[in-house]
Amino acid sequence: MQPDFDEPPVIVRDAEDASSIDEDEAQLLKLGYKQQLHRSWYFVESFAASFVALNFIGGVRAGIFLGLLAGGPAAIWSSYIIAMFFMFITAAVLAEICSALPVSGSIYIWAAESAGPKYGRFFGFLVAWWSCTAWMTFAAGNCQTTANYIVSQLAVWEVDYPGGVGNDNIKWRTLIWAVSEGVLLIAIAINYLPPRWYSAIFRISVGLYLVDFLLCVIWLPIGVSKTYGFRSAKDVFTMTYNGTGAPAGWNWILSFLFCAGTMIGFDASGHIAEETKNASVVAGRGILSSVIATGILGFATTLLFLFCTPDLDLLFSLDAPQPFVQLYALALGRGGSVFMTVVATLGLILSTSVAIVAASRLVFAVARDGVLPLSWWIGQVDSARQPRNAVTVMYIFGALILCTILPSQVAFFSLVSAGGIPTTAAYGLIAFLRLTITPDDFKTSHFYLGKWRKPFYVATILFNGLVFACQISPFFFPVTAETFNFACVILGTVTIFGMISWYFVPDDKWLRKDQIARGLAAADAYVPPQDRDGDADSLRRRESPSDDKKVIE
Repeated sequence: MQPDFDEPPVIVRDAEDASSIDEDEAQLLKLGYKQQLHRSWYFVESFAASFVALNFIGGVRAGIFLGLLAGGPAAIWSSYIIAMFFMFITAAVLAEICSALPVSGSIYIWAAESAGPKYGRFFGFLVAWWSCTAWMTFAAGNCQTTANYIVSQLAVWEVDYPGGVGNDNIKWRTLIWAVSEGVLLIAIAINYLPPRWYSAIFRISVGLYLVDFLLCVIWLPIGVSKTYGFRSAKDVFTMTYNGTGAPAGWNWILSFLFCAGTMIGFDASGHIAEETKNASVVAGRGILSSVIATGILGFATTLLFLFCTPDLDLLFSLDAPQPFVQLYALALGRGGSVFMTVVATLGLILSTSVAIVAASRLVFAVARDGVLPLSWWIGQVDSARQPRNAVTVMYIFGALILCTILPSQVAFFSLVSAGGIPTTAAYGLIAFLRLTITPDDFKTSHFYLGKWRKPFYVATILFNGLVFACQISPFFFPVTAETFNFACVILGTVTIFGMISWYFVPDDKWLRKDQIARGLAAADAYVPPQDRDGDADSLRRRESPSDDKKVIE
């Protein structure tokens, strides 16, 4: 169904008879939107959207060095267990509201509805800016991480690069930039595949990660046993290390940057909710199952790597852009290193592609409400009912962000390092709004937390607040101009832009109070099919039609 952009048909102003459309479209209609996107994905795709975007094994490879610097092996495994417990709780909080509000652009809608009609518009604007920043910079950061894997083979094969390997060499930065842009182009091209084909991409990605994991479980230990040998259990479970210069307590807490960071981004399942069948159940299930799988497999991978890493002095002496490539070379030889680099690179490209799926749906959701420049174009869907133009917007922004590598790698790192912070802030904020403003709403959710909801909200607020503090903290001490963490400055700037947008965008243009009230009423009133008593009305409400009209108007 192609929308007519002379009128904004996406927003439904009046309650319509939806008895002729399926349950997903009916629920979407009650929330104020007509179905535009294809709806052909199931649980596998919902699970994979978050599981692949999180990329448990790639996340552990990329972040374990940070964890070793912040507390050492003992801090990593113990903090990971704590992080799993609280991130599972956070996922349960988001699954609860996702089930009640299964819409594209999910996370800012969740924030707006959690804040209620009075404050929803303000918090919706903030989280929309935060979430767009997070997902756009995440995609660009993934491309640069992929490039690091590829160019690290130069260190393995001892190839001399003109001007040397280092970020102070403009020729080296140009190489990183060119490879990163190529990776982005491939990831974007995959997003133009029809939904049925992309469903295969989801499955291939999950399979590839499991193959990568099994290779690390089987092949890597064999190689380690024949070369530099395993670390002792005493080292793995009791050894501490302070490579940050921070006070001992804070140094240990900084390990949560790695441990929690590998599990941030599971809201991707919510972003594709409008393309998922039985979304009120499946999207929430995708959130929960993906973070649980990521946490368990990530923890197993972390323990494996702790036993398989060499002495820390040797490990920290590895000078490739991605030291794990050199570690593979030490354990498996140059050929084995190349093979594992290829596997890791393919995994990162697919992870980037899936991240773009989530981000493009977020951009599409904002555009269909008419708030972006060129919204009439960005909010269109193609013949396969995909937001192709929103994907193109993602390419343009990603390519521009990657260009900051050329003048200064520090500028680029500052941008992408802020990628996870807005998402963490949004998770905590949604829990805070649920606790303080709408604690008794969304009871029709398939994942309603019941008597556990308030303890879960408090736990989510406190833990994500701790992770947020780690993310904005300097990592190396004492703090200098070179070690200052600009992430807080970037988040503050994004927040200011969100507040300016909230102030200047007309109230009737985006996230109107009556629209938020309608969504809140529909989320509380919608009766899932299995809870009905056989009434012929497929959209029966819990309150009377007159009550509904009163709320909406």
